Amino acid sequence: MRRRLIVAGLFTATVALACGEPSQQRTQPAATPPTNAPADVSHGEAPIGSAAEPAPIDAAAPPRATGHLHRLRIAIKHAKITIADGVTYDAWTFDGRVPGPVLRVTEGDTVDFTLVNQAPMPHSLDFHAAEIAPSRAYVNLMPHDSMSYRFVARVPGAFMYHCGTAPVALHIANGMYGAIIVDPRQGRTSAKEFVFVQSEFYTKTLPDSTRTIDWEKLLGLAPDYVVFNGREAEYAHHPINVRVGERLRLYVVNAGPNRFSAFHVVGAIFDRAYLDGSLAHPLEGVQTV
Repeated sequence: MRRRLIVAGLFTATVALACGEPSQQRTQPAATPPTNAPADVSHGEAPIGSAAEPAPIDAAAPPRATGHLHRLRIAIKHAKITIADGVTYDAWTFDGRVPGPVLRVTEGDTVDFTLVNQAPMPHSLDFHAAEIAPSRAYVNLMPHDSMSYRFVARVPGAFMYHCGTAPVALHIANGMYGAIIVDPRQGRTSAKEFVFVQSEFYTKTLPDSTRTIDWEKLLGLAPDYVVFNGREAEYAHHPINVRVGERLRLYVVNAGPNRFSAFHVVGAIFDRAYLDGSLAHPLEGVQTV
């Protein structure tokens, strides 16, 4: 089980979707405008917009980091979050949100990291972007305690971070995961960038109607919800608008803990796809990653 979960958790992909470079502007075929809004007709998802819906989750990537020393701090908190319309979940979180904040540094930068445990039980944080002794940095942090360590982000890519406290699957399934982007030192072509973190929720209902983790469903690989950025059907309800011909770069991280999601944009083909965000050996003309 542990190995299987690690393999799923390590499967991350960065997708570069370049639509209409100036030197190779694509001709858009003529089309009759649809009667309904896109999310009403695309693969049967939920209709757009509702006064009762929570605020949309912004998928925009943070800007590229400046400077070469980054002092980052994350607080571990147990908090109630919304994972679907009318569904509240008792989550374990980084900084009170699921997924945790998107972190961004540049290849060769130094990260001075502090972790604070404001939760009533032990937790930890494992950076897949770091090369560091886990026996020193990824140890359990007791309630009301804190710890700091430093690492150099040597390898560019899109990486997962997560709680490494046993059982790891339980902590990830309860919301303790996030993404860290390490940009290549030489930079990338300018693009509009978005981050999508996939995960699952395995739930049972408490007397007050709040959901909590269902251990048997987790062990049985039977999620109730498979989500991007922590909420079911988020971008069916709140589509992301981009301009025709605009260059896009999508960072897609599969957090699991049990499954990974194939990623496809309906009506589009990715110009290039980079496994783990590595610049080496990109795939070209990819329908699904």
